[in-house]
Amino acid sequence: MPKLKTHKATAKRFKITATGKVMRTKVGKSHLRRRKPKRNKRAFDRREEVKNFERAKKIKQLAPTLHKK
Repeated sequence: MPKLKTHKATAKRFKITATGKVMRTKVGKSHLRRRKPKRNKRAFDRREEVKNFERAKKIKQLAPTLHKK
């Protein structure tokens, strides 16, 4: 049986919680943040759950060792 390899781009973008939820970073974090209020900018630091079940399942397939940390 060949080794399962982690898709590195997926591993960098997503984290899996202890309960198995797939978390992603929020959009709009990278640039054009000067005009946004501080309250909104602080909200970018938190992560958001991937709600789509099929998409979360695919992420877990791409990075099988991600949740074992």
